[in-house]
Amino acid sequence: MHTSDIIKSSINYIEQNLKTNITTEELASMAGYSVWHYHRLFVQYTGMSVSAYIGRLRLNRALNEIAGGRRAIDVALEYGFDTYAGFYKAFVRMYGGSPKNYLSKSEVSVMFTEKELRRILANWDMPQDLPILDVYTMDGTKVSGNVWLVGEDYILKTGSRESILTNMKVAKALAAQGFAASTPIPAKSGDEYLDRDQIIVLTRGIKGNPLSKSDRFGESRREFGKKYGESIARLHRALNVIESEIQPYEQNLYTHVTEWALPEVRKQNIQFNMGLPDTFFEDYITNFCILSDKLPKQLIHRDPNPSNILFDDDEVTGFIDFDLSEHNVRLWDPCYCATGILSEWRGVDDIYIKWPDVLEGIIRGYNNVNPLTTEEKQAIFYVICSIQMICAAYFESTDKYKELAGPSREMLKFIQKNEVHIRKALEQATQA
Repeated sequence: MHTSDIIKSSINYIEQNLKTNITTEELASMAGYSVWHYHRLFVQYTGMSVSAYIGRLRLNRALNEIAGGRRAIDVALEYGFDTYAGFYKAFVRMYGGSPKNYLSKSEVSVMFTEKELRRILANWDMPQDLPILDVYTMDGTKVSGNVWLVGEDYILKTGSRESILTNMKVAKALAAQGFAASTPIPAKSGDEYLDRDQIIVLTRGIKGNPLSKSDRFGESRREFGKKYGESIARLHRALNVIESEIQPYEQNLYTHVTEWALPEVRKQNIQFNMGLPDTFFEDYITNFCILSDKLPKQLIHRDPNPSNILFDDDEVTGFIDFDLSEHNVRLWDPCYCATGILSEWRGVDDIYIKWPDVLEGIIRGYNNVNPLTTEEKQAIFYVICSIQMICAAYFESTDKYKELAGPSREMLKFIQKNEVHIRKALEQATQA
């Protein structure tokens, strides 16, 4: 039997006996390997140790049973925890937040075994022996267990009804406009998705990969920035045509920041000794108030970070993940792309020089395709600050992402400290 088949057999056994005491020694004996050799193979195949895999699966299944209405203590005991406190501590260690926080959200992520994924894929007329791989972002972070690469051409995704259906609507509408888009592949039943506890959809992948960090900050950073900006501007033209079909959520950026994010960041400024002067906040409140209502608004991507923009042969081939699309100031997308690149600044030499060059390229590219209004040119710096204040406030208030709050604060401090240099780059980018 092939090694992968042996590990798959072990995973099936784990799934069927999740509420019993399963040991690595037991699994190794069933496979006919030494414990050391078996554990090495298991880690190679799953990306985690046997105990971590079993622990994560138990926690996930227990959470879903609790979400279904069962008593937490009963579920915890059934899955091998001596007390609910033990279950709680294990959950916080694994997920970075309490079970209550997860259950308060609109959806609970389900950890699928490979056997379950194979069973799901059988609903589509496609090769059934293709490898199923997890998806990772450019920094090596695993995307939460709701999206998988199947072979080289397919993407399997699950999630809440609202986000998946919105993503599908946008993809189909963009395809009708001639854009490369991950449109749904009908199942054997003819349906575009499986309607279960969470919607499950299979799409064809878009050719290309995210641009590497070395390219984004390399010698051609201005040119690549320009390509990012031009592609976002073309995307906006297509989104503008289809907005009436999507009926997106509408966000008031200035109100969102001044009523929530800015007050939270002011607290963090004191708590973490960030050193942001009061004039920074007062300037934002006073001047962005004058500009915000005059900024063009439309359906935007909302999350055009570098991992969601694909390149092939140094050209943009398409965008992915429209789950967060909303009606907002159009400046958000090019500015968010720029701050998404800035978030990878650690380990980059001369970031003071390099990132403003990238920003200049993005804004110049966008302006070349969708000319910016006078108010937009004046508001770019404030939109960048808006994004960073929202990120710092959100990450600090969310257990799952709390570790990202520190880097977001550092980025905001960098932006405020280098305001003169950044504004100079923006002025150069928007000159006729």
